[in-house]
Amino acid sequence: MTSLLTRSWFVIIVLISVGLSAGRAQQPRAKASATPAPEQEPSEVTFIRRVRLPITVVDKKGLFVSGLKKEDFLVLEDKVPQQIETFSDDIGRELPLYVGVLMDTSPSTAGKLKFEQESAMNFIQTVVRPRKDRVFFATFDDQINLRQDFTDRLDLLDKAVNSVKQVGKQTALFDAVWQFCDEKMRSVAGRRVFVVITDGEDTYSRADLRDAIEIAQRTETTVFTISTKAGFSSAVPGVEMGEIKDAKDRDLVKLAEETGGTAFFTGDMLSLERSFTKIAKELRAQYLVTYRPTNDRYDGSYRRIDVKLSSGRGEAKIRTKRGYKAIVDTVKP
Repeated sequence: MTSLLTRSWFVIIVLISVGLSAGRAQQPRAKASATPAPEQEPSEVTFIRRVRLPITVVDKKGLFVSGLKKEDFLVLEDKVPQQIETFSDDIGRELPLYVGVLMDTSPSTAGKLKFEQESAMNFIQTVVRPRKDRVFFATFDDQINLRQDFTDRLDLLDKAVNSVKQVGKQTALFDAVWQFCDEKMRSVAGRRVFVVITDGEDTYSRADLRDAIEIAQRTETTVFTISTKAGFSSAVPGVEMGEIKDAKDRDLVKLAEETGGTAFFTGDMLSLERSFTKIAKELRAQYLVTYRPTNDRYDGSYRRIDVKLSSGRGEAKIRTKRGYKAIVDTVKP
């Protein structure tokens, strides 16, 4: 018995010794010298940001102005003139177009779904150039659903649009804009556009209006909003075919204007079709300007953008995004 106990204690002592040795082996080893090793300078990563501005120019009658040149434009950031690096007056042909069509399917849209679907599909058929442009279709209520990812196949888009049969319980407009800007628009190379069809205020989002505008500006996404609420009145400057009546209307206008788009207020099938037609025409009539900001710091500040035309064109109006937040971000050119 004594021999057995002796062997047991020997095994236990050996195991403890091994454990202590292993523990010491896992600790950082002491430096061989008290003299500290020279610190290596951290490698510096330089981000060279370019700001890209799709620009729409219209005359006092609302007609698109063509034939402008690089020297006709003056770009200012925080009131400081910027040097235009690239300019194009034919981006409708040069760059692919990536369009997200976002349809509100909250309870208030139940009686309008059919003509919204028909108009949306007509717009998609008009704007998509096979083998070049891409469209995705999504709906939002209390759920955000991607019904069809980016494609140029009209049969798939038609199937997705017409598959919408039921409505949800709430309206998560700002969440939908934020999610699809972040997940879809930042990773595509070309012009990025959202067309948002809605008739109600946001009632369910965690994001707010400022969040939606900021992510759209950061991902260079132009947002066009179409309100399908009924009722018409005299035209409001900057707003097509309708009247701004309350806070939710002003939100739609601000979301569009701050990102370079337009807000439309419609009440019937004909006016909805006209809204889609105007958007499709505008996307083929834009100019594209890029510049490298003179203030190249990523300090999180908001940079205000103003684009003006040279003298002699004072009656023309310009639409483009109104600014951006200067933070490090990853967006394809």
